[in-house]
Amino acid sequence: MDTEIEELLNAENEHIRKLQEIVKKTVEDENLILQNLLNPPKEILTKGQKISDKVARFGGSWAFIISFFIILVIWIGFNATAPTRDAFDPYPFILMNLVLSCIAALQAPIIMMSQNRQEEKDRKRGENDYLINLKAELEIRSLNEKLDALVEDQFKILFNSQARQLEMLKAIQKKIEADNPL
Repeated sequence: MDTEIEELLNAENEHIRKLQEIVKKTVEDENLILQNLLNPPKEILTKGQKISDKVARFGGSWAFIISFFIILVIWIGFNATAPTRDAFDPYPFILMNLVLSCIAALQAPIIMMSQNRQEEKDRKRGENDYLINLKAELEIRSLNEKLDALVEDQFKILFNSQARQLEMLKAIQKKIEADNPL
C-alpha cells in the first residue's frame, strides 16, 4: 500500500515538473519577442530627413494648397493689371512657369525621400505585427502542450487506477473462492 502511495506522489511530482518545464520554456521563448516589442530601436534622423519630412508634411497639406493658390492669384492679378513698366512678369507669365517648374522639380524628390522613410516605418510595423502574432502562436502552443501533459497524466492515473482495481477484484475473487470451496 505504501508503494502505491509513493507511486502516486511520484506521478504527481512528475506532472508538476513537466508543467514547470513547459512554463519555463515558454517564458524563454517569449523573452526576445517581448524585448523587441517593448524597446523598439530609436529612430535617428539626419537633418536632410527631418527637412524632407517637414517639406512633405507641408507640401501635402491644405495650408500649402491655399497659400500657393493665393500667391498665384496675386501674381497673376498684379502682372495682368499693373502698368507695363511695373509688371515684372507680363502676360504669358514665363517667370511664373519657371518658378512653378523649379518648385515641382525640387519638391517631388524631397517628398519621395519622405515616402521611402514612411515605407520603411510601415515595414517595421509589419514586422512587429508578425512578432505579436508569433507570440500568440507560442502561447497557443504552450497551452496545447500543457493540455497534452494533463491529458497524458490523467490517462496514466486512470490506467493505474484500473489496474489496481483489477488486482483488488482478483484478490477479492480469490478470497471468495478460498472461503467458499465448491
